[in-house]
Amino acid sequence: MNSTDNGNDAPSPATSKPAAQEAGWLNLVVDYAPIVVFFAVYRYYSPDDHSETVGEVMAVIRSTGAFVIAALIALVVSKWKLGKISPMLWLSTALIVFFGSLTIIFQDSFWIQIKPTVIYLFFGLALLIGWLRHVPLLRILLGAAFEGLTERGWLLLSRNWAFFFLVLAAINEVLRAMYNEANGQFGTWITAKLWVFLPLSFLFTFAQLPMLMRNGMGDDAVEDVVTHPPHE
Repeated sequence: MNSTDNGNDAPSPATSKPAAQEAGWLNLVVDYAPIVVFFAVYRYYSPDDHSETVGEVMAVIRSTGAFVIAALIALVVSKWKLGKISPMLWLSTALIVFFGSLTIIFQDSFWIQIKPTVIYLFFGLALLIGWLRHVPLLRILLGAAFEGLTERGWLLLSRNWAFFFLVLAAINEVLRAMYNEANGQFGTWITAKLWVFLPLSFLFTFAQLPMLMRNGMGDDAVEDVVTHPPHE
């Protein structure tokens, strides 16, 4: 065989690593861009006087519609650029569309505010049941493989995220009761989604790294963990 034919069957490590890094960060954008759009559109249309009921309702409807569209676009981008759609992304997008549609139809922000609680409870209970049955469902939901991570590591990660999701569900219920359209504080709830839930999720993700590395995960997989966090 001619030596010039060698190396054509697979990308070199130098080529594949940057591509993998780009895909990882694109995955992060796909996961979180819709909530940023939700926040930005609400802020743009929200009236200065939040007691202005009509203006506030229209801001909620417009931002929810933008949220739904952004989530669907993220789904398409994931398939187009990453070549796959994780089960977690399918489920979260389906719930965004469902609860977003109810919000628009009934012109009531209750539906979009209850959506995080529903999905957090669903994922939390599903992962907890999987852990009790020794099935690491998180690996299936994420559609990701963290190089070297043992079965025990996946089980522990599933358990930890199960409890964290249940905590997030409780936090959302407290915030939903405190900040809503009825008291003119819907914008504060959206702000909390961006500046409380996202940082908490990233901090929790980083907190899992020592445990993951004790259970076989290599240094090269750290970026995969950071760029593939579970999300609502």
